Amino acid sequence: MTISVLLVDDHKIVREGTRQLLERSADIHVAGEASDGLEAVNLAAEIQPDVIVMDVRMPRLNGIEATRTITTRFPKIKVLILSAYDDDSYVFPLLEAGASGYLLKTSSGAELAEAIRQVNTGQTALSPRVSTKIVNRMNTRQVYRTNTMLEGLTEREMEVLRAAAHGDTNKEIAGKLGISVQTVQVHLRNIFGKLLVGSRSEAVARAIQTGWITLENDDE
Repeated sequence: MTISVLLVDDHKIVREGTRQLLERSADIHVAGEASDGLEAVNLAAEIQPDVIVMDVRMPRLNGIEATRTITTRFPKIKVLILSAYDDDSYVFPLLEAGASGYLLKTSSGAELAEAIRQVNTGQTALSPRVSTKIVNRMNTRQVYRTNTMLEGLTEREMEVLRAAAHGDTNKEIAGKLGISVQTVQVHLRNIFGKLLVGSRSEAVARAIQTGWITLENDDE
């Protein structure tokens, strides 16, 4: 059975190189190419590929929003991220958006082909560095909690709170984290509820008091 693949990357030379690598595998067929997330969504609807190999940083519509749109509208299509970046601000939002795998561009052609096969059968394919991030996140997910809190803050909520502490607007936070403004608002409401506060300034003050945020060097 041949696996149909849609390549999405804003650099033509990257798409061409990836296509050449994948065409060495008899069971993989590159059915199309897109240069940005919006084109990826349109082509996904048109050609209905089995797997989409998606870049992250692209014009018009980034990989996070494109992945969320595609996995919502076309749940049978699997999205495999192929990126040069393994930042937390990309990895976790993309997995939350529905990506089935995350490879770095340092991967070999054989590794990419095998990852495509894995996600096509419903498995998850992750680069070792990404796997390590996920394990570390799981091991520290309840760090942001005091004895008086029923539920601790998630790492994503802490990312929103850190950005708010630096004075970023909801729109700026959304841009930094690759999420929508509405999602930022939801996170802020959750933060306020968990910390039992009514404003950003109160939430930031509480986080500083607990030692979760230090404005002098909080750029992590």
